[in-house]
Amino acid sequence: MSASSTARRITATVLAAGAMISIAALPASAHDGDHRRTPKVEISAVQADSPGRDNRSNRSLNGEWVEITNNSRHSVDLDGWTLKSKDGNRYKFDDVRLAGRSTIRIHTGEGRDTRTDLYQDRRDYVWDNHSDTATLRDDHGRVVDTESWGRRHHHHNNH
Repeated sequence: MSASSTARRITATVLAAGAMISIAALPASAHDGDHRRTPKVEISAVQADSPGRDNRSNRSLNGEWVEITNNSRHSVDLDGWTLKSKDGNRYKFDDVRLAGRSTIRIHTGEGRDTRTDLYQDRRDYVWDNHSDTATLRDDHGRVVDTESWGRRHHHHNNH
């Protein structure tokens, strides 16, 4: 992965010169021009349908998770960020730092938070197996990334 992302970065640098013209045509929503506040944080993977029967056991609840990856070199302070489902189930990050180029997995059930795994400490599932949207917002309520799945009832999450 790192090899291809390095190649992409080089390509991006080469393209940047030509991209200046097209940036002017972008919508004005990015008007504040503060590029530092767009850490490349994304919802990188979702396992909405935990393996096995949905029997609400803690193990099954923790088999349901969302992964958030920080693609930048710098660590990002996720304190006050939220992860929300379409139904409005909200998880708030508390004092979490996501190191540069690292991934953290947010499980639904109970457990002890570590640098790589966080637990929502819920007793019920958050993510709809068939169709849902996970929305990650920063501490100002701005949408950082969303990940949707489903809408057609076929299971494509068998990885």
